[in-house]
Amino acid sequence: MFDKILIANRGEIACRVMETATLLGVKTVAVYSDADATSKHVALADEAVHIGGSAPADSYLRGEVIIAAALKTGAKAIHPGYGFLSENPDFVDQIEAAGLTFIGPSANAIRAMGLKDAAKVLMQNANVPVVPGYHGENQDDNHLALEAGKIGYPVLIKAVAGGGGKGMRLVEAADGFLDRLASARAEAQTAFGNDDVLVEKYITKPRHIEVQVFGDGEKAVHLFERDCSLQRRHQKVIEEAPAPSMTVEMREAMGAAAVKAAEAINYKGAGTIEFIVDGSDGLRSDGFWFMEMNTRLQVEHPVTEAITGVDLVEWQLRVAAGEALPATQEDLSINGHSFEARLYAEDVPAGFLPATGTLEHLSFPDWARSDSGVRQGDAISPFYDPMISKVIVHGTTRSIALKKLEAALDQTEVGGTVTNLTFLSALACHEGFAKGDVDTDLIARDLNVLTEAVEVTAETKALAALKVSGLMDRSFGCSGFSLWEPLLHDIHLLFENQAIVVGLKSYGTSRHLLTVDGIEVEAKFAQGYWTLNGAKAASTVLHEDHVTVFQAGGATFKIVDALDRATSSSGNGNLIEAPMPGAVRAVLAVAGDTVVEGQKLVVLEAMKMEHALLAARDGVVEELLVAEGDQVEAGAALIVLAEAKA
Repeated sequence: MFDKILIANRGEIACRVMETATLLGVKTVAVYSDADATSKHVALADEAVHIGGSAPADSYLRGEVIIAAALKTGAKAIHPGYGFLSENPDFVDQIEAAGLTFIGPSANAIRAMGLKDAAKVLMQNANVPVVPGYHGENQDDNHLALEAGKIGYPVLIKAVAGGGGKGMRLVEAADGFLDRLASARAEAQTAFGNDDVLVEKYITKPRHIEVQVFGDGEKAVHLFERDCSLQRRHQKVIEEAPAPSMTVEMREAMGAAAVKAAEAINYKGAGTIEFIVDGSDGLRSDGFWFMEMNTRLQVEHPVTEAITGVDLVEWQLRVAAGEALPATQEDLSINGHSFEARLYAEDVPAGFLPATGTLEHLSFPDWARSDSGVRQGDAISPFYDPMISKVIVHGTTRSIALKKLEAALDQTEVGGTVTNLTFLSALACHEGFAKGDVDTDLIARDLNVLTEAVEVTAETKALAALKVSGLMDRSFGCSGFSLWEPLLHDIHLLFENQAIVVGLKSYGTSRHLLTVDGIEVEAKFAQGYWTLNGAKAASTVLHEDHVTVFQAGGATFKIVDALDRATSSSGNGNLIEAPMPGAVRAVLAVAGDTVVEGQKLVVLEAMKMEHALLAARDGVVEELLVAEGDQVEAGAALIVLAEAKA
């Protein structure tokens, strides 16, 4: 076993690797950017090395600097985590040239699976089922259109170097093919520097089921499947293992195909074979096809660990150190069911925009597993993926595990930034999902229901006011009393720009009456906790000028000083402003241009996603305040519009 390893990553996965390394007695070296100087993964490591600026290109993507840090600190191996350089074969070559060990597959294996078209040809040769499609080298537009007709519509156009849904377009009829092809090519060129595509048959009720594999460079085993069908814009949201409704025959067929795929490239370490599955008529052993291989540890690996009892990071370290596979296929079995939900800082009502903020409060139930790269008091950086944590549960059956997921999400508390917690809870309670009736279109199909605003009840408003009053801390004695009768006090709050006035009467330190929206709420303290109209009060946290009530994902109220209420006016469409911190990737207009409502004017990149900012009305570009490459803060003015001349 290695004495010391360097983790070439940050956040949650860096912390995850360090935890297992520490249990094995292996010392760890962290690398960090300017933005991560005081981060959790730096605090957990035995040593830490600064590698550059906050942007990934200035730090976590600088392979030569990371290798130099490993050599300087005496680390013998480098664990890539996931993302960044984890699937970069040139980085692997550089590590090995420096006399170090890469904790992962060979550069050749990564290259073999790096391009979707070449990987599918390789899988066909290994007798792994592949979706009918065209994966050839001829990239002529008309030739691709001809091949699409042979396959039969609907078809998917996919970037060969793609991932995360970029460069992917659904085409339902021949007359839309060329336009969708041009769009896919443009996005692929921007994202990957490669506009080559492949064309595949589109599965009408697709499920995304993947198989965890592990190899030693010659032989491989599989650790069963995960269902990752709950996706939004091709990004996974909730994963589970095993897949619901999986048959013994199909599990054996998928597992055997995954092992064939891994052994065909002499795979070493942890990897995932992703399959697209036809769920339109139940799961069938002839209804799944190879989609791609991820030559690294996956974000959702904890659900596999939960049902198998295997620490996949431990296996990675042991095999990379030269040990044999820790188990045979016969040694592995499934125990119960597991779910993982990805908790993000994102503004769901605003279209799932990534969010920033300081985590004023962060708490997870101690009975559930939470893999997180942040702590209370940390800031969500605009430079990286805005994941706060993965919430993982395990139960003896799927229904029990799902109930535990609902409970875990209900008991998760985040203050200081908006999150997708309410959205995750809605998914966990979704009737179809509860039945196991899942496919990759479920979220898109039911998005309106899943993103409905949760009603903020009178009890929630009253609890916020009670927290602001200071009366929940019972050390105030007879505060709130006059000599003859209870004193009425008004508390002013704002919730989503709506003014709220809560009337408060105190009857001692343990009983108060609050009136809001014409409803009277009785707050009582007994047996060590507060109740509101008889129901146990939710947790609350007070921070400077706002208070958060942790109910239904959390509701944050701004505290209004009744003696100093400022008024503000909304914009009239004259300014295009940045909705979040980010980098300006493109400015699509110049001063003097006449624009129309809805026209794309600026492309802003934040947290690994691109966001188009549109003109709010017809007008003329009066002034450009930014240029391509600028880094801007949330609310920054980007473009000034003037009225169009008659």
